[in-house]
Amino acid sequence: MGNIVAYFNGDWVTQDDIRIHPLDRGFYVGDAVFDLARTFNGKSFKMRDHIDRLYRSLKHVRIDPGISPDEMYEASEEAIRRNEAERGEAGDWHIWQTVTRGIAGWRQLEATPTVMIQIFPVPFNLYAHMFKEGAHGVITKTRSYPSESLDPKVKHYSRMNFNMAELEAWDIDPEGWPIMTDANGNITEGTAYNVFIVKDGVIHTAGDSSLLQGISRGAVVEVAERLGIPVVTEELQPYDLYTADEAFLTNTPICVLPMTKVDNREVGDGKPGPITQQLLAAWSEWVGLDIVDQAEQMSGKMGTERVLS
Repeated sequence: MGNIVAYFNGDWVTQDDIRIHPLDRGFYVGDAVFDLARTFNGKSFKMRDHIDRLYRSLKHVRIDPGISPDEMYEASEEAIRRNEAERGEAGDWHIWQTVTRGIAGWRQLEATPTVMIQIFPVPFNLYAHMFKEGAHGVITKTRSYPSESLDPKVKHYSRMNFNMAELEAWDIDPEGWPIMTDANGNITEGTAYNVFIVKDGVIHTAGDSSLLQGISRGAVVEVAERLGIPVVTEELQPYDLYTADEAFLTNTPICVLPMTKVDNREVGDGKPGPITQQLLAAWSEWVGLDIVDQAEQMSGKMGTERVLS
């Protein structure tokens, strides 16, 4: 899809023409933050929430992108409009905003930020079949960063622990979705998703002291409230996952994905549970399309290799 158009430092260019300087601190030392929204039927979902979170991350790491949140929002929406002609092949888009500190050397923090808004197809092929079969969780030895070192509410690029957790999970299960813990063994999050369990009709999820405040995590709470399903935030241990009635994962592309195994143990009866299915149906109604049906249809047009997510 070489015709995709992207925003790069104030200009609109083809995505293939974006070039990052080797001394850009985002590349050089991971000195960058980002956010990721998506579309449904070509319309953005919770874009303002994603932009707000991006600017909270920017404020925390003390990077001024040189454009306002409103300008970032408008440019993100413009990226969607400029690529509408390409969407038929993709189905729907990721909208990926990235801000690096800019070109500077080691211990040099004064720079002109690099600002990008890129568009990628939603990688339906990675997970479409899991809506019916369920994802497989793997609790890894690789842990989340402690909040004393790096606050998890910042959506940053310092993610070597995520990479190692992915490798560790894939050693156990080629389709394993890593689930990390904190130093005390409490469940935190996956490598790009939040984790939920259901027990006795109540949805449980970890607090945000050691995880990213997921936009989709918040959307689940909204949907659950409309459905009258109680949600509890508390510390969760591996035991709670093993003994749950249901479990599911949430992030921007997948929305709500059932998880039917953890560490090769069946969760509940080993099938996607009724509350997970309720959440998916309500979310589909919310965004005006059948999330599962779209993923299954589009995945058939994609390859099987792992792609950007």
